[in-house]
Amino acid sequence: MKLLRTIALDPSDRFVFDAAAEPGDWAVSGAFRFCDRDPLRLSGKDRSAFRSGFLGVRSWGWSTLAQIVHATEDDRRALVELLARQLVERFGAPDVEVARFAAEEEIAFAQSLCTHPLGTLIAVHRAASDGEVRESFRRLQLREGQGHGKAFSFMEMDDDVEPSGDLNLADMTRETRR
Repeated sequence: MKLLRTIALDPSDRFVFDAAAEPGDWAVSGAFRFCDRDPLRLSGKDRSAFRSGFLGVRSWGWSTLAQIVHATEDDRRALVELLARQLVERFGAPDVEVARFAAEEEIAFAQSLCTHPLGTLIAVHRAASDGEVRESFRRLQLREGQGHGKAFSFMEMDDDVEPSGDLNLADMTRETRR
């Protein structure tokens, strides 16, 4: 089985997000963290987390990239329990049974993103439109024969889902003026 772990190719997540995920933390989409907030009113680092963050389950911090890794059934069960506890303690879920159901769904979604080979890096882009949040995920391809090491060693990018508009990293933290 495959799951997602956070990865840091450089220290930028510490500057982009209020709380950066620990590298190697199990990761989920984390879009649920914004369910009670208006995405159009987010600014600064909150907006960056909404637009481009994977949630590190243990650290409850954000990561720009997640990596597809091998996981065992025991890893998955432990991740479900960890996320369920986090949902109760940090997010106010009414009890661990309700939280476990939500955690199962969130982890199943993360697993659905793991259709590419082990080691593949995934990036997320979220956008809000007409009261709905759309997520698109991109697979980052390494140059032939290279391992993960430097953020700028990537040659090409394959879109799994076409994002709405061009993704410009420099604009991700800027507020939209209305």
